[in-house]
Amino acid sequence: MKKIMISLLAIGFGAFIVTAVSADHHAVKLSMKEGMGSYLTDAKGMTLYWFTKDTQGMSNCNEGCLDKWPIYYNETIAATGGLNSSDFSTITRADGKKQTAFRGWPLYYFVMDKAAGDTTGQGVREVWYVIDPANFPPK
Repeated sequence: MKKIMISLLAIGFGAFIVTAVSADHHAVKLSMKEGMGSYLTDAKGMTLYWFTKDTQGMSNCNEGCLDKWPIYYNETIAATGGLNSSDFSTITRADGKKQTAFRGWPLYYFVMDKAAGDTTGQGVREVWYVIDPANFPPK
């Protein structure tokens, strides 16, 4: 009986660890950088951007644009650090692909960001920006 209880506890603990790791995989986090302030990142710390030529619920970054600005998509978002899961949704792009949106605005990566915390896409062509949830969408 004791061996069965220990086995069940081990299985339960293992399931807890898998669940915790799985939830972190879907996390969107709030990062901070001096001179830039707060901004959204994925679970690995890679910066998420928005495109000023998009509209709520619709991406206008297509074809060649996506080569430099790949879409961000996770079916389930686990918002952390004071973010609200209700601010995240999924849109279906004109090409049929799904994309995660923040307050309705599609989210992207930038291919020049190579490591967690890189923000090299900030201000590119004055249309690509990080997202500070406290001031988004800008007015």
